[in-house]
Amino acid sequence: MNYAKYIDHTLLKPESTRAQIDQIIEEAKQYGFKSVCLNPTHVKYASEQLQDSNVLVCTVIGFPLGATTSKVKAFETENAIQNGADEIDMVINIGALKDGRYDEVLEDIKAVVEAANGKTTKVIIETVLLSDDEKVKACELSKEAGATFVKTSTGFAGGGATKEDVKLMHDTVGDTLKVKASGGVRNLEDFKTMIDHGASRIGASAGVQIMEGLTSDSDY
Repeated sequence: MNYAKYIDHTLLKPESTRAQIDQIIEEAKQYGFKSVCLNPTHVKYASEQLQDSNVLVCTVIGFPLGATTSKVKAFETENAIQNGADEIDMVINIGALKDGRYDEVLEDIKAVVEAANGKTTKVIIETVLLSDDEKVKACELSKEAGATFVKTSTGFAGGGATKEDVKLMHDTVGDTLKVKASGGVRNLEDFKTMIDHGASRIGASAGVQIMEGLTSDSDY
């Protein structure tokens, strides 16, 4: 197994500096990670720095709350792709899901999928805030909307990926969608656990530690 190709090497903290972005980019090149996952403000720069590599640029939409309108999420997506994004990780309207306003959640996801125009779209459902029934429903709506992945977490809501949630999500979407585990994957053992329970991608700031068999103290 090529562990590196499962990893979205992630830096989403608001205080991230250009020097830190450069470090993430260089590490991604060195280890051959699947992508770097960065906030939209860094997409154009990262795309330019990675143009001669096989590392993709992933960015986040409606992040971290998911509480912007669908039109704003769609515009963010279009703008990110214009700036060089290859993959889009969007946060659902969590309150609408918990209210049972499923049509709104579906249309919200669809707006981003359509704006992505064939690019990989990952739907962050924020498992720590949901019941198991809500997690299943969020996965079903993501599937109906035509997304590529369902993703566990932003890493900013007080919890991250668990093997139980990854398995539940994988069991719900089957082979139609893939599952991305993010938040709290800090070492190779965590990484293997998530893969064993159905994850096809890992979002982590600890990509280097995973590859080196070490453990990160990062929250994400």
